Amino acid sequence: MKSPEEIAIMKEAGLIVASTLAVIAEKVKPGVTTGELDRGVNKEFREKGATPSFKGYRGYPASLCVSVNDQVVHGIPGKRVLQEGDVVSLDLGAIYRGYQGDAALTVGVGKITRQAQELIDVTREALTVGIRTAQVGARLGDVSWAIQSFVESHGYSVVREYAGHGIGREMHEEPQVPNFGTPGRGMLLQDGMVLALEPMVNVGGWRTRTLDDGWTVCTLDGSLSAHFEHTVAIRASGPEVLTSLIGISNV
Repeated sequence: MKSPEEIAIMKEAGLIVASTLAVIAEKVKPGVTTGELDRGVNKEFREKGATPSFKGYRGYPASLCVSVNDQVVHGIPGKRVLQEGDVVSLDLGAIYRGYQGDAALTVGVGKITRQAQELIDVTREALTVGIRTAQVGARLGDVSWAIQSFVESHGYSVVREYAGHGIGREMHEEPQVPNFGTPGRGMLLQDGMVLALEPMVNVGGWRTRTLDDGWTVCTLDGSLSAHFEHTVAIRASGPEVLTSLIGISNV
């Protein structure tokens, strides 16, 4: 449980993440390398006085995760050149005044297919549905089921091998927040909890594989994937989004 003062600091961290993601998302264009996006994050964080959460975390070598097309999460930025029609997920964390903010979004490069756009829209809305369910007195399973049922009602699948999480001074705290589950089960949500909700949604099956770099997670069947994330405080007045991303407003 976090105090109102801690949540206020986390909101500062979250807004740094959100504003940086907005800048980086604008740079996602054909011909840009994923490494350029990572360098853009470092520049923004230096100016904002924040420290990258991801760089060095368990050995991760960059500040930003850039996952393209069938890559689900943890894609390492480098020399890859973005192409027209690519689907790009950007996942970013910041440490500010000792607290973490964490968020993600998925964007298309130039003109994308209708299916790719629908995948992005469904994943974004699944996050919104999950946030709206994250009320004091609800169970974690209610949030997980809300996300799963919405995604599956549109014919897509939620990744089951990776989940959302508690967040605070550490990037990953208890509890885990799966994107699938059973309503009425799991931890009771209480005022002051802060959770990172992050549906990862695939066009095909939910199973994944990890590349030889030890980080990049791809869909097992090679289908497209999308990822959206918000840091959310559970409050008596309703869920409070501590990060604000393109296309998602507070609910």
